[in-house]
Amino acid sequence: MKKIFYGWRMVFAAASLQFLQAMMLHQAFGAYVAVLIEQKGWSKTSVSGASAMMSMEAAVIGPILGWFLDKFGAQGVIKVGVFMFGIGFILLSMIDSLGQFYGAVVVIAIGASMAGYFPLNVGVIQWFEKKRARALSIVGLGLALGGMFVPIIAGSIQYFGWRQTAFGCGVVAILLGYPLASIFKRRPEDFGMHVDGIAPAEQEKTDIDLKDYRPEREFTARQALRTKAFWLLSIGHALALVVVTAVNTHAINHMRISLDYTIGHASVFITLMTLFQVIGVLLGGYFGDKFEKRRVAAICMLMHAGGLLMLTYATGAAMLVVFAVAHGLAWGIRGPFMQAIRADYFGRRSIGMILGLSAMLVAAGQVTGPLLAGMMGDATGNYRLGFTVLAIIAASGSVVFWMARKPPIPT
Repeated sequence: MKKIFYGWRMVFAAASLQFLQAMMLHQAFGAYVAVLIEQKGWSKTSVSGASAMMSMEAAVIGPILGWFLDKFGAQGVIKVGVFMFGIGFILLSMIDSLGQFYGAVVVIAIGASMAGYFPLNVGVIQWFEKKRARALSIVGLGLALGGMFVPIIAGSIQYFGWRQTAFGCGVVAILLGYPLASIFKRRPEDFGMHVDGIAPAEQEKTDIDLKDYRPEREFTARQALRTKAFWLLSIGHALALVVVTAVNTHAINHMRISLDYTIGHASVFITLMTLFQVIGVLLGGYFGDKFEKRRVAAICMLMHAGGLLMLTYATGAAMLVVFAVAHGLAWGIRGPFMQAIRADYFGRRSIGMILGLSAMLVAAGQVTGPLLAGMMGDATGNYRLGFTVLAIIAASGSVVFWMARKPPIPT
């Protein structure tokens, strides 16, 4: 019986860690926002600031984290991140003031960065080349599936209280996350293995189409920075996260205000959105092998924009379903492409630093989305103007991705 390639174990661990973060934080953060605004009387802008801080922190530590990942591998970073992520939620359960809320969010954010999307993808990228889109799509599947369990978090907040829910999330994150982090190893070559689990001598004996299996291009971080593709991909990714972070932070509160939904009822549409995110991830693995990723990403940006407009001007459940389908599919298909396309363009050699530098630009979109929606929401009393502006911004990202062609190999 053929032994399973170790890289797939790392994919499973990464998907599981993404599952935990999505369920406890990313898609569930809006439930905490809605209940804190209602109970504490905090403004939309002030609570949005916490979401912005998560993104700013990622921008600050991104290059340092990238250098460390290239130099020492992902395991140590992810272990520390899991511990901080859990401690942050335990601190969140004890807050009483806005300042304490911000402090807890900073700890959660650092933990989420060190044990989340960026280092998990870097770890997996080191083990795959030809099967990279498929592997990263499976990692993204964990993120999508986690969102489907948001009603559990919302229900727990409603029936047990947000403090008890946050404390429980912190304990579970540490107990489950630490063993998963231990699965990660640096590079297959360090352990006598090969990328994709295929030794060079065996390549001709497999069914792999050799015309697609070429030596991987290898850029340094400095060389990548000199290409248009680096900047276009970073800007496009940032514009995508304008919508994603705004929806994660404010969608539930928007449905509560504009449609008089309870947090529990609103979370049902977030679950539906996540179901289509799962479907999108599964489709993305196929599309990534068949079509140019930049073109697929460009189409997804239009879907993001259209979905946000459906949410913005929803008059009932039907329009919210359209939002959930469009936004969920776009996020699921596009999300795993963001790191895969950079690895395709720039190789594995300095991918940690390249992604870390890119994170500084991407964070601008993460900060802008929730803050702009929150500020305009406070100024107008609802989210319509803010969400409309963000939808227009997201649509412009379609052009940016379309222009992001693969750079020539450096000389």
